Amino acid sequence: MNARPMETLREAIARLERRGFERAFRPLPDGRLEYERRDTLDPESLVVDEVVRFEGESNPGDEAVLFALRTPDGRIRGTFSATYGPAMDAASVAVIERLTPHLRERVSRGSDS
Repeated sequence: MNARPMETLREAIARLERRGFERAFRPLPDGRLEYERRDTLDPESLVVDEVVRFEGESNPGDEAVLFALRTPDGRIRGTFSATYGPAMDAASVAVIERLTPHLRERVSRGSDS
């Protein structure tokens, strides 16, 4: 059996960009996401299309999480990535805390179908 090498963070971002997730969201200290250096979005208003977690083979500092996010109408699509684990910055923690209830709802709905 041929095992494919694991996808890197850079490869995952490129794959998502090809699917239209072209913006890069930046976390703000209040838990909102900024894009295009002026506009902001509340994480609760976004649809989470994909979550990818990365782990370094030998260095726990290589851990990261990548979210593919979009507005419900699909007009704004982008990615948000953060270091995962104890090294995560406070602004990223605030965003993920605001995304978490939305993720649980999506997982619950998905498991019911």
